[in-house]
Amino acid sequence: MNIDKEIDTRGLNCPLPILKAKKALADLKSGQTLKVVSTDAGSVRDFQAFARQTGNELVQQTTEGADFIHVLRRR
Repeated sequence: MNIDKEIDTRGLNCPLPILKAKKALADLKSGQTLKVVSTDAGSVRDFQAFARQTGNELVQQTTEGADFIHVLRRR
């Protein structure tokens, strides 16, 4: 999968990963992808709700060790 931008929000708790993702998505063009790496377990649920509310597509969510990986496509 082609990732256009990646941000590391490890160590940050809700709502900071979402706020940083929102800011990063604003810098992307429609259709581009953003990868967010987080250590906040609540981010899984948060990014699902964020995608529903904003219309951005949640392409993928995975867990790698202590990291939660979220890939969003800008609407």
